[in-house]
Amino acid sequence: MSSPHRFSRRALPLMALALALSGCKPTAKGPAGPPQALVPDVTVAKPLAKRLTDWDEFTGRLIARDKVDIRARVSGYLTEVHFKEGAEVKAGDLLFTIDPRPYEAAVQRAEAVLAQAKSNADLARIEAENASRLRQGQVISIEESERRLKSSAGEQAAVRAAEAMLTAAKLDLEFTQVRAPISGRVSDARVTEGNLVTGGTKDATLLTTIVELDPIYLDFEADERSVLKYREMHRSGERKSALFNRIPAEMSLINEEGWPHKGEIDFVDNQLNPGTGTIRARCVFPNEDRLMAPGFFARVRIPGSGEYEGLLIRDSAVGDDQGSSYVWVVDAEDKAVYRPVKLGPLLDGMRVVREGLKAEERVVILGLMSVRNGVKVKATPADMQPAATNSSQERRP
Repeated sequence: MSSPHRFSRRALPLMALALALSGCKPTAKGPAGPPQALVPDVTVAKPLAKRLTDWDEFTGRLIARDKVDIRARVSGYLTEVHFKEGAEVKAGDLLFTIDPRPYEAAVQRAEAVLAQAKSNADLARIEAENASRLRQGQVISIEESERRLKSSAGEQAAVRAAEAMLTAAKLDLEFTQVRAPISGRVSDARVTEGNLVTGGTKDATLLTTIVELDPIYLDFEADERSVLKYREMHRSGERKSALFNRIPAEMSLINEEGWPHKGEIDFVDNQLNPGTGTIRARCVFPNEDRLMAPGFFARVRIPGSGEYEGLLIRDSAVGDDQGSSYVWVVDAEDKAVYRPVKLGPLLDGMRVVREGLKAEERVVILGLMSVRNGVKVKATPADMQPAATNSSQERRP
């Protein structure tokens, strides 16, 4: 008889084989099919059709419309500073006082010289009149009569010279009060009380500076290609030239979003700089709150085309394919269609589409990662214009 252990070793393989064969038999429900494919959910919107204008952007610096260096016109000791440094001043405000006493004495001396010259002139005039009467009676010679007439004319000239000296002395006295020639913001006092200042037209002492802040200018350089484009548009009637008309301009400082400052181009230089290949232009902007100051860096944009009918879509709806741009369009059968497009610039967070899209087509704006060409999608309509709070998040880098 066989031992129980030997029987168990032989029976185990047979039992395992029987169980494996029973598992291969089909069940009553039949074989399981493949899992059903999920239809991706996407959000679609129709492009916005608007009258558009392309804008060209440049960079520049703010400059003051007027800047004046206040210098001493007469020499003397500075006796008083009348303004608060960094404050707003108006034209005619008193800024500095130079010791006026030497110039008051010069005026008095000139007045005395003028009085003496007038007295001599009156005496010479009387003698000339007497000489004329005596000459008619042949009491004096012709030479004596002519001498008295010439003497009278000389004394009249001396009066005019004395009057000019008095005017100059009064001007020097007036220049001891240094006043603001323009309205604007004054800098600090470069010279304080008690110091000697030098006047005149050469090496005159700089006292302070004043800059006018409202309106304020922005200088920028336009490249030669852009300049030629603008002039060709003027020639064809598409857009007016800044050479002959004031063109609108919009500005943004480095800490600002969008283009909050509205102005216009008021000057274009008369020649191109051959060293840089650019031409200088200037914009003028209102600055009523005086918060913009000369020297600030700024961006400016000007119209780069005439008005035209264009389409706008969200910039986030555009994809990149090896340097080419495309969008996903949902057709009438709710299938996604790959659509190459030609893009224009960004306008207020929306991308201009120049070619490849129609106004009535539905563009996928959300769910782009789940879309495949020819795949059926579940499309939910929405507005193409994003909310103001989300506009910055929709922009592509």
